[in-house]
Amino acid sequence: MDLFAKMDELKRHWTDQYVTVKPERQELKRFIGIVGRVVTVNYNGRAIIDFQDGGWYDIIASEEYLNRLDSAEGNAKYKNVNSAQVIPDKQG
Repeated sequence: MDLFAKMDELKRHWTDQYVTVKPERQELKRFIGIVGRVVTVNYNGRAIIDFQDGGWYDIIASEEYLNRLDSAEGNAKYKNVNSAQVIPDKQG
């Protein structure tokens, strides 16, 4: 499997998933207990995550760093309505 195919597979696996960070990852402790939504995965293998504060953060797209949540649980706990949303229909 070439690099692009591997990154495309990571993108399919993680994009639009609700996640939390692994609490044992000290470098990610500021995100502990916050539900994020993976916006996409870049070709460096990093998940671009919206953690409900208006900023997007890149974290390695791996189960060593991230816990995937059930979509119903994630949707119930994810409260952001200002970022990474579908573009509304144009007015007029």
